[in-house]
Amino acid sequence: MRLHRRALLGALALSPVLPHPFLRNSAQAQESALTPILFVHGNGDHSALWMTTLWRFESNGWPREAMRALDFTDPLARDDDAVPQPMRSSSEDVRRELAAEIAALRQRMGNARLALVGNSRGGYPIRNHLQFHEGAREVSHAVLCGTPNNGIYDWEAGAGREFNARSALLRRLNAGESQVVPGTAFLTLRSDSNDLYAQPDGRYVGRPGMPTGVGHDSPELRGATNLVLPGVDHRETAYSARAFREMFRFIAGREPDRLSVLPEERPVLNGRVTGTPGGVQTNRPVAGAVVEVFRVSAETGERMGEAIHRRTTGEDGRWGPVTVSPGWSLEIVVAAPDHPITHYYRSPFPRSSDVVNLRPAPPPGQADRAAGAVVRFTRPRGYFGLPRDVVLLDGKEPTDVPRGIAAGATTIARLPVAEIGRPVVGVFNEERVVARTWPLSENRISVAELTW
Repeated sequence: MRLHRRALLGALALSPVLPHPFLRNSAQAQESALTPILFVHGNGDHSALWMTTLWRFESNGWPREAMRALDFTDPLARDDDAVPQPMRSSSEDVRRELAAEIAALRQRMGNARLALVGNSRGGYPIRNHLQFHEGAREVSHAVLCGTPNNGIYDWEAGAGREFNARSALLRRLNAGESQVVPGTAFLTLRSDSNDLYAQPDGRYVGRPGMPTGVGHDSPELRGATNLVLPGVDHRETAYSARAFREMFRFIAGREPDRLSVLPEERPVLNGRVTGTPGGVQTNRPVAGAVVEVFRVSAETGERMGEAIHRRTTGEDGRWGPVTVSPGWSLEIVVAAPDHPITHYYRSPFPRSSDVVNLRPAPPPGQADRAAGAVVRFTRPRGYFGLPRDVVLLDGKEPTDVPRGIAAGATTIARLPVAEIGRPVVGVFNEERVVARTWPLSENRISVAELTW
């Protein structure tokens, strides 16, 4: 239930203000709590990754209409920022899209300034807009989570790629004595040593043993408040409960009341079907995709009756809305042109969301083709870290998840024809998702997708 503005201010006035370098007095906290927030995803990603963060803000009284998570049309960076590449974006492409989203949210809310929160590559257009396009007059707070502000590597080769410390973009952004802009408060969140894109060794960018020329502190900015979250991985710098706590108190000026998510009585879900033409991840909507939603058993993944929702997407790619219960486990089936039929198995959705975006699974790889069924177990808002995490797929610890630095977000189970139709359990720490196997011969793939 949304709080009226006065009720929200009254509730916040009673909240304790705890001592911290960026916690403010109660009057400032009240004003900041109504600050609109625009969330910016990273390379190849989409707005759905912010779903749990949006829920956490809502559960602490932030008005739903005061928040927006954008989708870059083509979220993958070019191999060379100056050279056009099909279905990939330049640094200026994403900067322009960000500027349009800022203008739209400010107009909708009638606020002079808003807060920007970006993960990974999403921090680059934020800095670009603030430093070179007078963005400080529009933006009160900038939170950069795992953004490789000083590059992923500093190499002569590939100097045109925007992640290279020698790229024109980063040389321009990092040229001054300070890397921040007066009038906007900057916060960076980084891992201590578990971010695969902030490593002194080139292993995670395809050159093991070669020094990258950057360190674990690459996401830090001179002049910003720089915080280290020990043990988190690259995506958890943005999408974890620990990251939420820091971004909330930086923007609100007070501690959050809770890190957990308060359930709604009848969540309403919606989102878009987007495509991967030629294997390239895009946020371009897919028309003509048939989406069906089933309630399933949390223990077996078996359907509990007929579909509770069925829709064929139009030009905007939207597949909902559908109303569910916060305790229901779901199977969402996406049959999109030129993509495998994908059976998503999801944990219960405790709150409403309009960013339940659906990208069909990629076509089966060479290693998949001899299998009778394939189950992909995936964690969009973080990586699997072994031995940091408990990760089990079909009762076994996966062998395709690297040990050490958390670097893999997907593990795959391949099963024989004789095991089609049975449940497969995916466990990540305390979250458990049960999928069922479908015949690969029918171009069907199962995805057990974690929420947390």
